[in-house]
Amino acid sequence: MQKKKTITKLNSNYMEQYDAHIERQKRKKQRLFRRLVLFAVVVAVAVSGMAVYHFQQRQVHLEKAEEYKLLKEELADLKKEEDRYKEEIQLLNNDDYILEIARTKYFLSKEGELIFKTPDEDTSY
Repeated sequence: MQKKKTITKLNSNYMEQYDAHIERQKRKKQRLFRRLVLFAVVVAVAVSGMAVYHFQQRQVHLEKAEEYKLLKEELADLKKEEDRYKEEIQLLNNDDYILEIARTKYFLSKEGELIFKTPDEDTSY
């Protein structure tokens, strides 16, 4: 035979206060845990949002840097072309240059001058 051990709880004022105190402590722990979880979720959402924004901005920055590089190269090409056009304008203001172009491209001749066309190195017609 086994002896049954029975423990009886005393219904005293002290025990009721102690049980109430234990219950309050348990509820405080639950509320603290819930607040910490909520705070962790808010922080996680904020950090992930900032991370997504950061990576989007990095992508935009890379695209803009590439576009800037291309536009800078295009600007350099346009400046070279502008310089070439300015040089051509200066040459076109020279009468001798205009006469030379007219003689070579359009076969215009001076009075009494004969022009003979010789075959060029490229014979593609």
